[in-house]
Amino acid sequence: MPAVARIDPKTVFTPTEWAPLARRSQWRGLACVAHAWALIGAGGALFILWPNPLTFVVAVMVIGARQLGLAILMHDAAHGALHPNQRVNEWVGEWLCAAPVGADLARYRPYHLQHHKFTEQPEDPDLALSAPFPITRGSFLRKVIRDLTGQTFFKQRLGPSLARFTGARAMNKEAIAQADGVALRFWITNGALIVAATALGYWWAWFALWLLPMATWQQLITRVRNIAEHACVGKHDDPFRHARTTLANPIERLLIAPYWVHYHAEHHVFMHVPCYRLARLHTLLMEKGYHARMDIAPSYPAMMRIAVPA
Repeated sequence: MPAVARIDPKTVFTPTEWAPLARRSQWRGLACVAHAWALIGAGGALFILWPNPLTFVVAVMVIGARQLGLAILMHDAAHGALHPNQRVNEWVGEWLCAAPVGADLARYRPYHLQHHKFTEQPEDPDLALSAPFPITRGSFLRKVIRDLTGQTFFKQRLGPSLARFTGARAMNKEAIAQADGVALRFWITNGALIVAATALGYWWAWFALWLLPMATWQQLITRVRNIAEHACVGKHDDPFRHARTTLANPIERLLIAPYWVHYHAEHHVFMHVPCYRLARLHTLLMEKGYHARMDIAPSYPAMMRIAVPA
């Protein structure tokens, strides 16, 4: 099918309005990356300093959300929006955002740009994430259980690796080399985390305060984020209707939707705007009366009631 239509920013914004929206900051993207790692450290410190079941659950949720945050910042790097210097953009996006969570910027970029080019069309590689909705509460509960018990993580992340090593899945040399590169970067960055935790006297922290959040909470909120962005949106010719924006309160931004990812309709229309400018982009669009052309959910619970009705 043909690629989805695009909106020329000049038809929506004046040059004075658009210039600051499109500008890549020398420091704000890097500050977001530093912020993600600082919150990960703070979440771990919370449990280490005050070890009890409540602080452990909070730590897992905060860390898992910032692991998703690193993936979101890698997504910005895939659009060349994390830093104006492309060498910095690529290095930070790969080594400080993608590698620690087992992702790969170079492989993600063409996949994701195809999603933008063919949103909600048969060629959309993310179509399977939104096509089944709406679903029943029972079906959604089973997915939540799989996410929070690590089954989704094992199936999507560990299963393919184990299959490769046991010879259960045929892979060509290029795919093997690519998988080896991702694994190498993952273990270099995670090895550094293991060494640092062990040096501080907390050898167990990588398992309990990094791997466990990645295998549980991050899986669930990644699913919720995918549902919020595209489930039950449908096919539309208007680019402003290709994705959904979900208005998030501070708690939702802390635990579910980091780094302005909830402004997804705005991102799909103007995909090169850096994440830290999406809130301003949203405000300007509302002031210009684009609310009626957009799918905007007032909250994550309201959005889930659409995707998972009674």
